[in-house]
Amino acid sequence: MNGKSVQIWLIAAVCLALVIATAGVIHGQQTKLPDSYAPVSPEPMKAPFDEVMKRMIAEKPAIMKRQMDLLETRYDLSDKPAKGVTMFRGKPVQEGVRIKLPQGMTWEKLAQSSSEEIREKDLWPAGFYPLPHPNHPEGGMLFPKQHIDEIKKQEARTSLDSISTSTCPSTCFPSSRLRSS
Repeated sequence: MNGKSVQIWLIAAVCLALVIATAGVIHGQQTKLPDSYAPVSPEPMKAPFDEVMKRMIAEKPAIMKRQMDLLETRYDLSDKPAKGVTMFRGKPVQEGVRIKLPQGMTWEKLAQSSSEEIREKDLWPAGFYPLPHPNHPEGGMLFPKQHIDEIKKQEARTSLDSISTSTCPSTCFPSSRLRSS
C-alpha cells in the first residue's frame, strides 16, 4: 500500500467511528434508561419553593393533630416524673410503663397468652409497632410496603428460630464460652 491509500483508509476509519459514536449518542438521548428513582409523590414537585412552603405550613396543624391522636391511642402521655431521677440537664425521667394495652387486657393476661393467641386475637400492643412518618404521602412509610416485600423476597430472609446450633460451625458457639449452671 502506498501512503495515499493509507491516508484514505485512515480518514474512512475516523469518519466511520464518528458516525457510530454520533448514532450512539442520539440513540442514548432518545431512549430513557430505567433508573432506581421512585418519586415520593405521584407527580414530582414542580411548584416554586415559596408555594410549597406555604402549603406545608397550612397543612402542619392537621398533620400534627393526626400524629398526636395516634400517639395518644398508643401511649400514656401523662406527666409522671420519677422522684429523684433526671436526665443530664435536669429533665425528669418518666416513670412506669407508657404503652397502652388493648381494651380489657392486662400485662399479666398478655404474659399468660400464647403467641398464636396474641396473633389471632390481635392482642399485641400497638405501641410496639413502628410509628409512621408524620408527613409522608406513601402511607406513612419511608419505604413503601411493596419495596420492603421485594427486598425481603430477594434477600430470602429467615428468622433466627430456623437456625439451629447444629447448622452453625463450631466457631459460632465456642465451648469455652458456654457455661453450665
